[in-house]
Amino acid sequence: MKNIDTEKIEQCIHDLLLALGDDPSREGLLETPKRVAQMYAEVFEGMTYTNAEIAEKFGTVFEQEDYIKANDKNLIVVKDIPVFSYCEHHLALMYNMRVSVVYRPVDKIIGLSKISRIADMVSRRLQLQERIAHDIAEVMAMVTGTQDIGVWIQGEHSCMSARGIKKVSAPTVTTYFDGIFKTDDALRQEALLLMR
Repeated sequence: MKNIDTEKIEQCIHDLLLALGDDPSREGLLETPKRVAQMYAEVFEGMTYTNAEIAEKFGTVFEQEDYIKANDKNLIVVKDIPVFSYCEHHLALMYNMRVSVVYRPVDKIIGLSKISRIADMVSRRLQLQERIAHDIAEVMAMVTGTQDIGVWIQGEHSCMSARGIKKVSAPTVTTYFDGIFKTDDALRQEALLLMR
């Protein structure tokens, strides 16, 4: 686990305020560098963990052999998990994001709240939406022992809505499928219907 250097962030924000032509010593900005450093430590917490460390942190599973043997073709879906992230290209907020995760258990199932925690922690990094989906699937595979995983994400990007082209309400959708979902078109379609 890495640490976030909040003192260095404070100094950088102080310098950024100067570069923007403002006065960091004025009342409204006096505590801003410290507040931003504290906020960054929170919103970028996922950067302090590797995917393997996230898997270990949120790896609570239940081995219910009878259920799994009787239902080995069934899918488990957690949908519409709200997350946010920051685009690594502009450090811009990715917002109104919803993540849905589907998997087919092999010999254990993960606690449902852990899926949301994995999605949240993976998103708390400088990211690409496509990589968020991949990272969630990778962590899920480490925890559950199955490769049969799908992730669907929809989100809006302030690097597109607040600057440049300035197109609001133009969500981006990404998917990631692994295991049987890559080869079984019917099962992938079923998963997509369940996740959307």
